[in-house]
Amino acid sequence: MSVEGVDLDDLKRRMQGALSVLKTDFSGLRTGRASASMMDPISVDAYGQAMPINQVATVSVPEPRMVAVQVWDKSMVAAVERAIRESNLGLNPVVDGQLLRLPIPELNEERRHELIKVAHKYAEQAKVAIRHVRRDGMDDAKKAEKDGEISQDDSRVASEEVQKLTDQMIGEVDTMLEKKEQEISQV
Repeated sequence: MSVEGVDLDDLKRRMQGALSVLKTDFSGLRTGRASASMMDPISVDAYGQAMPINQVATVSVPEPRMVAVQVWDKSMVAAVERAIRESNLGLNPVVDGQLLRLPIPELNEERRHELIKVAHKYAEQAKVAIRHVRRDGMDDAKKAEKDGEISQDDSRVASEEVQKLTDQMIGEVDTMLEKKEQEISQV
């Protein structure tokens, strides 16, 4: 759908992109069980640039409470270990040559609260991304009005539609955050 001067479909697609990033980030937050996807948000400084961990190592789950990271390049082991320690996932890698073992500790109450804080941080990042898309939509409407392509009333209608879409997407972020909090809080 397109309102005069603003491509709502494009804005919606970009906002849903922020939601899919949030979904990926949430999948990386563990709930007491090991999962290879919990390594997805981690990026490693490799060869002068940030790379996803799965581009410098193989991530596997040999046991329910253990993640194994097999680093391909011996010179990258220290960088991968540092990235895992700094990831806010509360994991303490045990280095064995090019293999890093990540024992998954039991979730205690304190750790649950930390993970909920991380989930809130991810949700806030998604909201900020959605608000940036909203700003772009509002700017498009103002520019179209200023250039004489649409009337002031059409610009106001377009701004209202962009705001409605933004409110809907932020509501979805809140719903996803609520579900993740419940999942983390379960004992």
